[in-house]
Amino acid sequence: MKVSLKYYTIKYLIMILLLIIAVWAGLFYAYILDEVHDNVDDGLKDRKIQIIKAVYLNPQLLKNNDFGFNEFKIIPIKAGDYKNKSRLYDKMYYMEYDDKDQPYRVLEADFIDQFKHHQRLIIRTSTVEEDELIYDLTTALIVLYILLVISIVVVNGYLLNKAMRPFYRILEKLKKYQFGIPFSQENQKYTITEFEELNVEINEMIERNELVFYQQKQFIENASHELQTPLAIVINKIDLIIQNEDLDKKSLNFLSELKNDLRRMVGLNKSLLMLSKIENNQYNKALAVDFNVLIKELVQSYEDFIEFKKVDVNIIEKGTFEAAFNHDLADILLSNLLKNAVKYNNEEGMLNIIIENDRITFQNSGTSNSLDKSRIFNRFYKQASDHSSTGLGLSIIKTIIKQYPGWDITYEFEDQMHYFVLTKNIM
Repeated sequence: MKVSLKYYTIKYLIMILLLIIAVWAGLFYAYILDEVHDNVDDGLKDRKIQIIKAVYLNPQLLKNNDFGFNEFKIIPIKAGDYKNKSRLYDKMYYMEYDDKDQPYRVLEADFIDQFKHHQRLIIRTSTVEEDELIYDLTTALIVLYILLVISIVVVNGYLLNKAMRPFYRILEKLKKYQFGIPFSQENQKYTITEFEELNVEINEMIERNELVFYQQKQFIENASHELQTPLAIVINKIDLIIQNEDLDKKSLNFLSELKNDLRRMVGLNKSLLMLSKIENNQYNKALAVDFNVLIKELVQSYEDFIEFKKVDVNIIEKGTFEAAFNHDLADILLSNLLKNAVKYNNEEGMLNIIIENDRITFQNSGTSNSLDKSRIFNRFYKQASDHSSTGLGLSIIKTIIKQYPGWDITYEFEDQMHYFVLTKNIM
């Protein structure tokens, strides 16, 4: 799934931050816990020194064989059990108030009293408060962890939004740009060097493209117009020659075929010029077009052609097909669909034009075989062996449809009938 640069950056930033902060929090937790244990142990060692000093001053303390208020006891031991080093460990002791065992930190230290007897001093201190401290510390770390991540993400998102704002403006400008349409290049300055350079390069690229587009358009138009004149002259000259009564039948047939080829070349030249204009967005003015009315007008215009082919044309209105469309393109689109349905129809065939709110269907009889769906809208594709066709009629239709997002033209063959279905997007 595609995501924006901002969210892509934030996603990986969060992942890295979660890892780094988790490691840092773990190390910090271990360090604080070690410090707490060191402080407790240091306190026990300090008490050991004080108690042993007090024993030498007050021998009655040697009789303190149970934990009392001072949380220490002294028990006599054998000489063989004597150990030079103090021992620290954790142990659970029963507490009457809580009626359950509680954790304690315990220090054991052996010493020789003033009577040369071996004694063992056992000091304990409750670590319940230590546990509460660790619990509070853990809670604080988790809260800090969450707040820190949220704060960094929010701040980073804000900064990225602010930093990427020029990029989005440049992107929006590119989205609106179309060849051949006047483009206002606003003199914007960006504080970020990379965006300033990107804006300059894009403006220069647009200028170069516009220049190439203008030169190409001029060349196509000039070439087309230059070709039309000599072609028209040649056709007229052939007409004059054909009128010569001295021509034999073979020469007359040859000149007639030549004239047809030249007319086909004229049609091909006009079609290619039209395709170029459509693809270069020279038909960009859109108005509200009533396709129902336009179809009726076109059927009347092609009445002679329809009668010549003896095709029965029926307009079936099931709705009103209206859309914002360039009127010239709408005329070309429907004309090509109508001419195609009549031209390749059977003599005394049938053509039904079914108009609905969101589609127009041209249903016509014709060849008994389906056309090639994968190639029918390609340029220079011809049906069967029709040499009089330029092979551009349906390609022009497809090119027009591409100018309008959401529109489509499809072909189907069913029950010996050919269907060309024009559909539009419903907003």
